[in-house]
Amino acid sequence: MHLPARSLARNAFPAATRFSRVVRLTRSFAAVAPGAPPPQATTPYEVFDRQAKRRQRDRAATRDGGEKSRVTDYLRAEVAERMFERFEDLRNPPSQILDLSSSSGHLSKLLTTLESTKNIRMLDMSEKSLWRDTDDQFDVLSPFKVTPRRTVVDEEHLLEAVDENSQDCIVSNMGLHWVNDLPGVLKQIQRALKPDGVFMGSMIGGDSLFELRTALQLAEQERSGGISPRISPMADPSDASNLMGRAGFSLLTVDVEDVKISYPSIWELMEDLRDMGESNAILGRRPFIKRDLLLAADAIYKEMNGLEDGTVPATYSIIFLIGWKPAPSQPKPLPRGSGKTSLKDVL
Repeated sequence: MHLPARSLARNAFPAATRFSRVVRLTRSFAAVAPGAPPPQATTPYEVFDRQAKRRQRDRAATRDGGEKSRVTDYLRAEVAERMFERFEDLRNPPSQILDLSSSSGHLSKLLTTLESTKNIRMLDMSEKSLWRDTDDQFDVLSPFKVTPRRTVVDEEHLLEAVDENSQDCIVSNMGLHWVNDLPGVLKQIQRALKPDGVFMGSMIGGDSLFELRTALQLAEQERSGGISPRISPMADPSDASNLMGRAGFSLLTVDVEDVKISYPSIWELMEDLRDMGESNAILGRRPFIKRDLLLAADAIYKEMNGLEDGTVPATYSIIFLIGWKPAPSQPKPLPRGSGKTSLKDVL
């Protein structure tokens, strides 16, 4: 099923017309990046090379003056709109919002269009991504002239930039899948919120890019007799609720939606992942992929997943998280055994 076109006034992100990408709703993820081998992990929580990820996102935001990055905004923009729809469902939308892992402000641009929004602060580890778009590009969308403040902050050290019990609302759009200690970061988010404050986040997880993962693994097994870490590990949706609960959130909502995008071939997919700043950043990754391996992977990709129109699909599984910091005013479940209606009578 094809997604309907989004209006510029609502989304502020025109659909990308380069190649033949088609966004579809169904039920995410990084690929390759050149560079020197990264250092090995120094703590049990280190899976990703955070400095390499910062450099990748800085380069993506400045390549061709930022135009490459803007062409590949389609995924973050789509997920930002789905988060915005969830935000609009809040009974009392908060006026003060902290946008963590904001990138270039895809979600912040939408939030500035709400009358309830009075102040937004954007935080991101990549300075180039954070400042890719000028203040004018926010002001022109907001009838209320809300211009976000921007601060360069590593998500893993949130409490170095904000005080505990200081935030009404924290949102995070497509950034948490690159943190090493996800339970620790969620705990910092919970501590930064005021009582009854809300956290809303989205992250790539599950079996995202399983088509690309399978093609690369089969091609490498055939060519070299082994498999290298080409795509980052991702959180499982079934564990997301447990992680939120461990971090101290209440009234949890966790759901998963898939975004399926068509590409002409594996080459355009991997080029777009690079221009999104979503290239592989696993510690111990191979610095490059040989051309013959990519040729083999492209052939396998098309054979296993090719569509009738000659394109290949890539599936991004997006996990949406909503949780509240506990407060005395929140509704609480009744004690076990206090029910007065028999399930047998209902059935």
